[in-house]
Amino acid sequence: MNYRYLLLNKPYRVLCQFQDEQGRKTLKDYVPVPGVYAAGRLDYDSEGLVLLTNDGRLQHRLTDPRYGHPRTYWVQVEGCPTPEALAQLRQGVRIQDYMTRPAVVQVLPQEPDVPPRDPPIRFRRHIPTTWLRLTLREGRNRQVRRMTATVGYPTLRLVRVAIGALHLQDLAPGCWRELSHQERQDLLRLGNVQKL
Repeated sequence: MNYRYLLLNKPYRVLCQFQDEQGRKTLKDYVPVPGVYAAGRLDYDSEGLVLLTNDGRLQHRLTDPRYGHPRTYWVQVEGCPTPEALAQLRQGVRIQDYMTRPAVVQVLPQEPDVPPRDPPIRFRRHIPTTWLRLTLREGRNRQVRRMTATVGYPTLRLVRVAIGALHLQDLAPGCWRELSHQERQDLLRLGNVQKL
């Protein structure tokens, strides 16, 4: 079989699926390649890297939480997280009936180079925002947003910038490309799949 491996920079307010009965934008509006599916979800109101493939085995390995593949996000939160809040994220946070795995969290020294969002995030003159780099090894529904809210700093903007060694780099929102040979090899190692 001729496997395809595509990297998309999913824009804000796009569903991470190919059909929607409510008429919202979907992956089909950006990726005209038949037979590929997203290897994992990214929320409607989140942006960034989505891997699409027709390789079912790899798709399963990348989405099954047992394998714990790293996913890295730039997260703009409301306020300036305290050292205690950052420590909670690093140790794991209780959300409803489960405890998240520990996350790798860094405060970014400056705002990352991301394109403006339409519509922009809400602006409050007297409440600053902070950008975090957060890496998870699990991907539960709206997990990053729930984690930051639990420690008292709601997420305002969420951009996935990496899955393992795959990075968005300078790919513009709404654009996609085939993976390079090296990226395919990195993906092979990440998914522990024998042949790509």
